[in-house]
Amino acid sequence: MCKELGLVDRISRLVCAQAANANPLYLYYKSGWKDFKANTTASAIQIGDPVLIDRVVYALKNCDGIVEEATEELMDAMAQADSTGMFICLHTLVALTALKKLRDSGVIGKTDRTVVVSMAHGLKFTKSKIDYHSKEIKHMACRMANLPENVRADFRSVMDVLKKYLLSKAPKY
Repeated sequence: MCKELGLVDRISRLVCAQAANANPLYLYYKSGWKDFKANTTASAIQIGDPVLIDRVVYALKNCDGIVEEATEELMDAMAQADSTGMFICLHTLVALTALKKLRDSGVIGKTDRTVVVSMAHGLKFTKSKIDYHSKEIKHMACRMANLPENVRADFRSVMDVLKKYLLSKAPKY
């Protein structure tokens, strides 16, 4: 409607992202919108015939939309994003992982402007972060793990660990 009213000159392209273990919309998209099945333990999308699925499909079709899935590489993406100070939630990781896949494949170009909606904070999912960095997730390489270090709960001990870490990262001349 905004385009018809002359408020915008083009419609943004919508990308939906789903985790591979809960991806009925992705599978529907890949089937050419022919076969929708919601067989998943993810209770929020466990409805066999979601009330708004027609609206979602309509929106995706009308903006040349894409649906992408994220597999367990999202935990490596979590560590990479967290290393920048983002400390994001697992839901946002699905979106970031899909964005990276689409960027790497050239679907989203180097100069394309993108927006990723962050839905929660990483503090809601500390157990998964601790398990990842402790390399305690079965069948996962945890390639970007930053192994935890136990530190006494006093200022000097924390500063000693930080100093040791920073010196190990300093350039060698």
